[in-house]
Amino acid sequence: MSKPNLARRVAEAAEIALTTRKYVTFIDVVTGLRWLHSRHVDTWRQGRAATLAELAAVDEERLLTAAGLLRDWARAKGLRPVDTPYVAGTRDRRELRFTAGPEQAPFRVHWLSPDLSEARVRRLTEAQSKAPDLVAVAPLEAWTCASCGDTGPYLIMEDDRPHCLTCADLDHLEFLPSGNAALSRRAKQESGLSAVVVRYNRRRKVYQRVGLLVEQAALAAAEERCLADEELRLRRRERDRVRRAEMDVEYQAAMAAEIARLFPGCPGERARRIAEHAGQRGSGRVGRSAAARALDENAITLAVIASIRHLDTDYDSLLMAGVPRMEARDRIRTVIERKLEEFRRPG
Repeated sequence: MSKPNLARRVAEAAEIALTTRKYVTFIDVVTGLRWLHSRHVDTWRQGRAATLAELAAVDEERLLTAAGLLRDWARAKGLRPVDTPYVAGTRDRRELRFTAGPEQAPFRVHWLSPDLSEARVRRLTEAQSKAPDLVAVAPLEAWTCASCGDTGPYLIMEDDRPHCLTCADLDHLEFLPSGNAALSRRAKQESGLSAVVVRYNRRRKVYQRVGLLVEQAALAAAEERCLADEELRLRRRERDRVRRAEMDVEYQAAMAAEIARLFPGCPGERARRIAEHAGQRGSGRVGRSAAARALDENAITLAVIASIRHLDTDYDSLLMAGVPRMEARDRIRTVIERKLEEFRRPG
């Protein structure tokens, strides 16, 4: 890839991060370029790799070039540089290294938008400088402790080698599974020592949080606090549920109105059903995407196409007959195009 092409791709990846979060990091760029997957970054942050470069799909020189291009782009945009420490989620809290070379500063810089308020900048700086949680891994395969040669349900990395909780002096902690956010949050607050437990999800190819290791007394104290205000939290959850439902009704009505504007030939009842189906909370459908919630024309059109595909063609029958999905879509393409044209015509 030529340097101008790389500069363009770096700028595109950085622009997405800046638009989403109002700041950009080198990690945003290399994951946006697909040189690294988020699972590689997780492995590195857990202290299970000496450098980030050894997990990347390109060499260290290419990474340094990308960091330089990010710096040039950020300066041209007037972004504010903030040097940010990167610390491993290990007992020694060692500084994470991006490459084996001596120059680490270009990779640590976070580029902040000038639109950020001072209060937001201060919160970001505090959050970024805070030492990360200790991370214990629930391994999927057999492993051996580097100190005692034994094994166990969890391992923690020290000196780039796995250690059992006993050798890491964490065997007095109790496992609290995920699922109760209030209990987990309070147990962590009460515990002088804690660790986040993660497990690798092979299907999604990411490490997922499965619980916490906390002190037994902290867990007991957290349970008492949760019991004391359980009724209050139930009422608050009910209010939040009603508020979210009201917001969904307003959003679905706005989506239906936008469908009617873009497709004036679409019957009003059909537009309402499309909006309700596509915008259902937790469905993962196109209507729940950020673009659709911003009433982006392309996302709205995709929701209408999905409705036509299932209601006005034999697409579902083709799938049931064993026709491959992409072939089935090719077969019904002309039907969808005709129906879209019909919907676009007023009346």
